[in-house]
Order: sequence, then structure tokens, then C-alpha cells
Amino acid sequence: MAETKNNKIPMYAVVLTVLFKLLFLLTHYIQEDAFITWRVAQNLLDYGVIGFNGDTKISASTTHLYVFVSYFFNLVFGKEHFIEPILIFNSVLFTIGTLFLSHLVLKKPWHKALFIFLIGILPPAIKISILGMEYGILFFLEMALLYYGFKKEKKWALLLLPVLILFTRIDTVIFLGTVFLVDLFWTKKIRWNYVVGGISAVLFTVSFNWFYFGELVNNTIVAKKLLYDHNFTFMQSLEYFGVNFGNFWGMLKLPGDFNPLTILLLIFELLCFIYLIRQRERRNYFLWMIFMFGWVKQLIFLSQKSLFDWYYWVPQLLLFVPVLIFVLEQKEKRNLWLSLLIVFYIVPMLAFQTVHSIATGNGEWNYRRTIGLFLNQYEKDKKQWILLEPAGYVPYFSGLKTIDEVGLVDKEVQSEIKKDKKNYWVNTVKKRNPKYLLSYDDLFERTDAEYYKTHYKLLKEFRIKDHLKSDHKILQKIYVLKPSGTDYNLYERVD
Repeated sequence: MAETKNNKIPMYAVVLTVLFKLLFLLTHYIQEDAFITWRVAQNLLDYGVIGFNGDTKISASTTHLYVFVSYFFNLVFGKEHFIEPILIFNSVLFTIGTLFLSHLVLKKPWHKALFIFLIGILPPAIKISILGMEYGILFFLEMALLYYGFKKEKKWALLLLPVLILFTRIDTVIFLGTVFLVDLFWTKKIRWNYVVGGISAVLFTVSFNWFYFGELVNNTIVAKKLLYDHNFTFMQSLEYFGVNFGNFWGMLKLPGDFNPLTILLLIFELLCFIYLIRQRERRNYFLWMIFMFGWVKQLIFLSQKSLFDWYYWVPQLLLFVPVLIFVLEQKEKRNLWLSLLIVFYIVPMLAFQTVHSIATGNGEWNYRRTIGLFLNQYEKDKKQWILLEPAGYVPYFSGLKTIDEVGLVDKEVQSEIKKDKKNYWVNTVKKRNPKYLLSYDDLFERTDAEYYKTHYKLLKEFRIKDHLKSDHKILQKIYVLKPSGTDYNLYERVD
């Protein structure tokens, strides 16, 4: 009876962790790209087409499965009320994923419970849960594959879950491949069910892209590669690495190019991993999988100079797993180790993320969203076009047809980039004549200012400094301490 009760402790930890993290919903910190996916889902709802602007098909979202999940939540809860339910859903799925992970690497129920809560309140875990992106469902599916497919050896998991994982994000081929190779080296045999599942995943995802969109990979990948492709020298590559170093092994980015906390964390993660894998235990089979994936994913994306921090959330967490296991399984002075970890790392990380979420939520929800709401009231004709970057908050809340600078939601931009990358922005304006332009810069001071002065007028200035005020003293200090947002100028066509 006592054993049954103890076995429920990890589930209680799941509930507690979810409830704790739901407090972060109050910050309204939602990632820009989530609104791209949600608009695609609503476009499917309104036009029956996976797209962004009416009946034009385009894979504007990085994720197919999450588009359909978002479509379902819009259908059930309505466009006005689906956001909170889907954020709660993401948080629950992610935390259940940590439960699966705890079953893979720990034995004692109390160890599992502490693991679930401590890993669940780290910055990447909070962002995965409440920022609205697809990583909650992705983490759940990946950990479910390891738990049901490789621990429980369920055939259905090996056949079905790879398909769902790859259909969520095409870059998860890195995860599926790493798991296959570690399993092969560990067991010295091929799991043919998993091979069939992997092949099915590739065929299904590529076939869907080809027959629906007429492309092999998502448009988002093509667009980013086209615009952000740079020929770096060796020294430029080193400089780029330094600027983005905090993304790769750390959980926060400090001002400046050098982050000593990241170095210390990296070394400690490696030492803990080496300490744990000295013996050939079944647990270490899964440790190898998640640790190798964390390194491989980060190195591949680093080599491609992928800047966006959400690519690194899952690897950051998985690389930290050996640290938690090492501390929780100390036979002597465990309480001391655990206290040191919580006081000097977990709590500071949680505090940092709280400040970051409040500040960024203000910059996104209270500031950038107001631009979209202004346009929604100002322009009643939703067939009018706006050229801007990025394509999240403002298009979603304005309802206007959208051309984004990268070409994520409009392929014609990519054609202009190929023709003349240096002048593609003004060439797009001249060719498409969008009614509205939203720019970080003062267009009337650009080299082609005369064209803008002739055809556009400055409609409104949006300044982040106007949104750094609050009646609450603590919020006021946070907003000023860490201002989040960018100044914009909104122009309207006059001819």
C-alpha cells in the first residue's frame, strides 16, 4: 500500500509543477512565432487552406502537427479564447514528458518528483511550456518514444511516434538519427520496427510537403537560409560564436561576448555525465541518447549559424539532466549538494526567467500587440497589405494581409532577394505597393527616401519608452531594468 502511494508521488509533482508554471501566464510572454502558427491554423479554419494570406498555400509555420493542434483548439474554444487553453495544454504535455524522462533515468519516487519539479522550473522548461510554440508537444513525443519505444519496447511506439515527431518539426531527424545510432552501438542490433517508423516518418512528411505545398522542406527553412546565408571568414565565425555562446550550453545570455557561467556549467555537465556512465547500467543507455543528442543538435545548428534561441531549449535541458541525477543520487551530503544547487543555480535561474518573462511580456503583449490592435481599428479592409518584420503579433492582431521581410509568409519576397539582395526591400515596395509599411528605420532618411516621401506618409510612431511605465513599483523597475521591444515607424501609402 505504501509502495503504491509512493509511486504516485511523481504524478503529484507533475501537477504541482504545472500549477506553479501557470503563474507565468500572467506575464503574457508569448513567442512571436507562436502567432505565426496560430494565424496559419486560423487561415485553415477560415479558408480551408494551410497558408497565411487567404487561399494561398504556404508552409509559413515551422511545424505541421502543431498547426493542426492549434486548429483544433481554435475550433473548440474559438479564436478569442483558445490561447490560455493551448498554453496550459503545452505545459501539461511538457511536464508529462519530464515524467517519462524521470522514469528512464531514476528509480526512487522522491528522486523523480524532485527531478520533475527542478527541471520544470529552469528557464528553457518555462519557455517551452508557456511561450506557445511547438516544443511542449515535441518534448512529450520524444520522451514518449524513449519511454514506450525503447524502455517498454512497444512496437506501436516505434512505428507511430517517429512519424508524429518528424511531422512536428523536420529537424527532429537529428533526434531520431542520434537515438538510432546510440541504440545500435549499445545493443549491437537493428530495431527494424524503428527503422520502418523512421522511413515512414520521412516519407510521410516529405510527401505531405510535396503534394500539398509543392516543396520538399518547409518554406520557413528555405526563406531563412536564403536571407541569412553569409560567407563568414574564420575570424567572423569565431566572433559570431562568442556573441551567441549563451545559447549553446547555458540557460541565459549575459551582456557581452563572454559568459563564464556557461563555461562552468558546460564543464560540470561533462563531469557529471562522465561520472554517471562509468558503469554499463540500463539507465546509462538513455543518458547516452539524450546527452549525445544535446551535443549533436547544438553543434549542427551552430555550424549553420542558427541564431534563434528556441532551437536550443530542449538540448539545454537534456544536457543538464546528468547534473540533477548526480546531485539527487549522492549517498553522502545529498542535502548539502541539493541545497547548493537550488540556492546558487536553480533559484537564480528562476529569478532571471521571471524578470525576463515580465519584461519581454511587456515588450511583446503590451507594446507590439498594440500596433496590431491600432491597425485593426484603423484599417477595416482586411484585404490590404502590410510589409513588416516579424510576422507574428502585428499581422495576427491587425488581420491584414502580410508581406514579411524574410519571406516566411510570402514567397514573392524570396524572388526579390534572389534578384537583388541589397535592394530587395524597396524593390518589393515598388512592385507590390503595400498600403502599410512598418519599419525599424526612418524611411525618409534612407538612400531611396525620395520614393518613400512621394508615395507614403508617416502615420504613427511607436516607441518602446512609452510602454516602460507601470503603477506597480516592482514592474516599473523591471521594465526600466530590462526594456524589451523595438521602436517602429508606421507608414501609409498616399497614392
